[in-house]
Amino acid sequence: MIRVAFPLAGGKDWTGTGLHNYMLNLMRVLTRYVPDRLQPVLFVGTDAAEVNISPFDSIPGLQVVRAVEFNDACKGQRFRQALLMGFDRGVALCFREHGIDVLFERATFYGWRFPLPTVAWIPDFQHRHLKEMFSLAAYWQRDLGFRSQISCGRHIMLSSEDSRRDCECFFPKSIGRTSVVRFAVFPPDASDYDTARAIANEYKLPERFFYLPNQFWKHKNHRVVIEALHFLKQQGKEIVVAATGKPDDYRHRDHYSNLRSLVTAYGLENNFRFLEMVPRQHVFALMRTCAALVNPSRFEGWSSTVEEAKSLGVPMLLSNVGVHLEQADGSAEYFAPDAPLQLAALMGRPREMSSTARQEREQVAVAASWSRVRRYAEDFSETIYRAMSSRVMSA
Repeated sequence: MIRVAFPLAGGKDWTGTGLHNYMLNLMRVLTRYVPDRLQPVLFVGTDAAEVNISPFDSIPGLQVVRAVEFNDACKGQRFRQALLMGFDRGVALCFREHGIDVLFERATFYGWRFPLPTVAWIPDFQHRHLKEMFSLAAYWQRDLGFRSQISCGRHIMLSSEDSRRDCECFFPKSIGRTSVVRFAVFPPDASDYDTARAIANEYKLPERFFYLPNQFWKHKNHRVVIEALHFLKQQGKEIVVAATGKPDDYRHRDHYSNLRSLVTAYGLENNFRFLEMVPRQHVFALMRTCAALVNPSRFEGWSSTVEEAKSLGVPMLLSNVGVHLEQADGSAEYFAPDAPLQLAALMGRPREMSSTARQEREQVAVAASWSRVRRYAEDFSETIYRAMSSRVMSA
């Protein structure tokens, strides 16, 4: 049994974010499919909000450790120690106390002399492709962090072949030390169409609507959808898009208000619906009842919304970025992220499907989803073993 540490910052409210859902899903996958091989141990600060941690406490087989070393207030001190001493001594001692064998490192560098085999997860290289989305300081903080992890011999875990190509192109030292682990999601609990439709009715959505469940971040590219709706309205076509997600972009604070202003300027208040945050079960109800899921993003590492739609067999309209082409694997229709007329043409097509046909399609998709989840667990487990083996060979 290999004990794997998963550190998470605990002070901030990250419920409902992509990271929160990713980690919840990963813990459930590992405890279900490889409990005889890996023991996940989640480390959080004593400042962790209970709303963030309680979902993890309910996962059978997962150990949750609360320790002051992972408090948000300690971040700066820990990072300075990692740079000056070569490793974060306090965190290393905490891991030793809890019998940790391997560290899963994300967004935090624990030092070039850290005493444990380490898998560094790099979700994507958005900063290299969309430099305009980052301040100079944010760009170099991200890039130097990746450089440090790669140059210090970490085994690098990536979420797609698209990201692996980027990694090995931008950082040739990573070649031979990368693994692709495509995350997969458990299909949601079974639900009939009428039940799901009743939830859609709560939001006063028409029988035919499109669903856009992305955070309201600038690179998620909601604007192209609004422009497409504007064109369709000029053609006399009243199409509705329901958009859910947190109404905040920490890098572009005025982005959400700018989107709302654009919708108002075009007179699209009834066409582009800002639903903001909705309960998790409502997300799946809207997926089950929409004409198609729309993801117009300019960049993704491996889209959780696409993965969730795949698990239900939901039709998809996706921007033609590399990772979407890889992830959907032919099961979607595509448009260029800067081409609202292409998207408008796709949204304007008739898309009728009976509730019976929807449920039959979902049954097929759910079976395929379970296979992907098992493969996810196996690939993750193999990556942990590779990190341990490479550490032994280099010792």
